[in-house]
Amino acid sequence: MITTEYGFDTTALEVVADVDLTGRRAVVTGGASGIGVETVRALATAGAEVTIAARDQDAAQRVATALTRATGNKAISTAHLDLASPASVKAFARNWDGPLHLLVNNAGVMATPLTRTPEGWELQFATNHYGHFALTTGLFNSLRAEGARVVNVSSSAHLMSDIDFEDTHYTRREYDRWQAYGQSKTANILFGVEAATRWLPEGITMNALMPGSIATNLQRHLTAEQLQAKIRETGAATTRRTKTPEQGAATTLVVATTPHLANVSGKYFEDCNEALPTTPDNQTRGQAPYTQDQESAARLWKQTEETLWTPLHP
Repeated sequence: MITTEYGFDTTALEVVADVDLTGRRAVVTGGASGIGVETVRALATAGAEVTIAARDQDAAQRVATALTRATGNKAISTAHLDLASPASVKAFARNWDGPLHLLVNNAGVMATPLTRTPEGWELQFATNHYGHFALTTGLFNSLRAEGARVVNVSSSAHLMSDIDFEDTHYTRREYDRWQAYGQSKTANILFGVEAATRWLPEGITMNALMPGSIATNLQRHLTAEQLQAKIRETGAATTRRTKTPEQGAATTLVVATTPHLANVSGKYFEDCNEALPTTPDNQTRGQAPYTQDQESAARLWKQTEETLWTPLHP
């Protein structure tokens, strides 16, 4: 198991206190809100050139301006990215020029009412998995140029659901917003498991993480009562501790910058350390065994490529 000197209370800035990212280029999806802002702040503080990839360009520009002032780093920029739109993802990848050293797949939606994209895809899977898969594979040559790290922000919600390969988009079964969110977060982890096989020889690593329980606008589709009901239902009420956004971004920065993770790929981290497997006595923490299944990871990659091929490559 991979362990570090950091833990639950560590902040992102503490992780990068002795890290020098001068000359390194990073993209943070969803970098205009929540833990994305703190991820950008920490990377910029360490000297990286950071692009905030977000749908809301007004919000992204406000964050870029504020963080430029706060960090003194003038290499913070913004670019439009709508992960639920194949055309937007394709345009972002096409417009990226030069090497990319760090890609933080941070953006996401959670527990939305049943919503379908124009392609008929369930929105959470389309945004959280398809969008980031298309973005990452679209940037492959730029990532390969420098032996980059890819960081997928997953969630302990992956414990709610494996992937239903036969009905991923709820065309036959009854829609469950939490189950749908869970399978999209499982996909984030499995993406890295297969990437470890395919891309580690190219020098690219990909790991996933659970940032922690943090109050951000990720919960905007839920009432307070709905959120508390889910916490009680999962049994997390007795073990749940919340983090600040600064603490929530720490595990991202550990995975993104810690030197001894340079050749580590396909892992899942929480509280700044590699997660232990779930146990019968604790089903609210750790890594579910199905997220380590090599066959599922390979199947997901193949099915995702087949699904995205037509809209991404007309």
